[in-house]
Amino acid sequence: MLPRRGTPAPSGFTLIRPRFLAPGIPRSALGWFTERVTAATDSTAPRAADSTAPRATAPAARPPLARPPLARPREVVVGGVSVALAEHLGWRVGLVRTLFVVGAVLGGGGALLYVWLWALTPLRGERPGDDPVSARSDAPLAVRRRVPGALLLLIASGVAGLVTIVAAVTGDRADPVEAAFTTLVLAGASVAWSLLLDRHDPGRGERAGVAIRSIAAGGLIVTAVLVLSANPSATTAIVAVMMIIGGAAVLVAPLLLSLWSTILAERSARAREESRAEVAAHLHDSVLQTLALIQNRAEPGSEVARLARAQERELRDWLFAGTRPSDADFAAQLRQAALEIELQHPVRFDVVTTGDFTGREFEPVLAAAREAMLNAARHAGGEVSVYVELRADALELWVRDRGPGFDPAAIPADRLGVRESIVRRMARHGGSATVTRLASGTEVALRLPLADRPAPSPAPEEAP
Repeated sequence: MLPRRGTPAPSGFTLIRPRFLAPGIPRSALGWFTERVTAATDSTAPRAADSTAPRATAPAARPPLARPPLARPREVVVGGVSVALAEHLGWRVGLVRTLFVVGAVLGGGGALLYVWLWALTPLRGERPGDDPVSARSDAPLAVRRRVPGALLLLIASGVAGLVTIVAAVTGDRADPVEAAFTTLVLAGASVAWSLLLDRHDPGRGERAGVAIRSIAAGGLIVTAVLVLSANPSATTAIVAVMMIIGGAAVLVAPLLLSLWSTILAERSARAREESRAEVAAHLHDSVLQTLALIQNRAEPGSEVARLARAQERELRDWLFAGTRPSDADFAAQLRQAALEIELQHPVRFDVVTTGDFTGREFEPVLAAAREAMLNAARHAGGEVSVYVELRADALELWVRDRGPGFDPAAIPADRLGVRESIVRRMARHGGSATVTRLASGTEVALRLPLADRPAPSPAPEEAP
């Protein structure tokens, strides 16, 4: 029988009972077709009761393996390529070395790959973001090799030299030219190894390199003489000349390398100096002129003028000095003290020094001058002049402001700034200090004798 009209099918469709049938289609055939369609849709469509069943989730993708960067260590056997490649791939070091040896024996590909990776793989600590390298006090970033490569190459060169001598003396089928060429190549490789690789190795000093080069040059020259004396023919003469030239090149190679390094260093320094001069000229024409204009337009004691003055001094020190002021230079220390006071008070110091203060420091004068400048900044402000003159017999310094001035005799007894930090300090070190009230401002004069300076003595106590 056909389902009633409006009865929902299990698949979610509603079957409507037709009111008439086409001629030739019996009701039983239509019922059979309806049942088949309903069964087919029920088997493919999910049931409502299964909607609450847990769905199968796809397995989560595995995170990629975190491989360490390809970088050669600082403690190596030869070049550190096998260790770096083994750590990067997660293999054993012995397996990687075996593969390199097998590749080198079969066709030389392993040796070429090793040299290629050696040249292109950086050392640990060279790239930005690398982990810090365990440093040592003797050579923090040096590479230490356990295999004496230069010595092994020198021994191989000696064996090739003996073969060359035997071939020249016996005159058998052995070709002395090929043996001599091998000797030259091995001797040059040993010298290059000592100059380029063992030069910065803390385990092998400069004496080892000199010994390697001397033995290599002497061996080549001795081999050439023996070959030429044993068989004075055209072939042996060519071989001897080649070996003598090679020995001379081995002796001259360190000098040429040093000269080349010096030329490169001078060229780099010249390029840096030209770049610095261009930057200095550009900043002088733009930034320094702007800062000077700001100082001229602003009030001397204003915050804008103070900041512009401080920035101008810092920029000029960087452009024309290139380094920070030396702690042993009195003039630089005095300017640094003036700069620090300018950053804290609305004042502008004009410091002028005469004389050579290089490597000379005067601590009592510096401390007293700093106190005088600090007092001028606090009580006067504006423009303050500081003049220093270094003579053969004494050092003299004047600090003059343009404030209202004050009478030193009118200072209360409990105020020890000028009396203790300036006057008595200079007296304890054999100098003198005077404070004078001018028509417009105050002047502090300091004097410290240099020749036959008396020993520091305590200042006399003043009566209360």
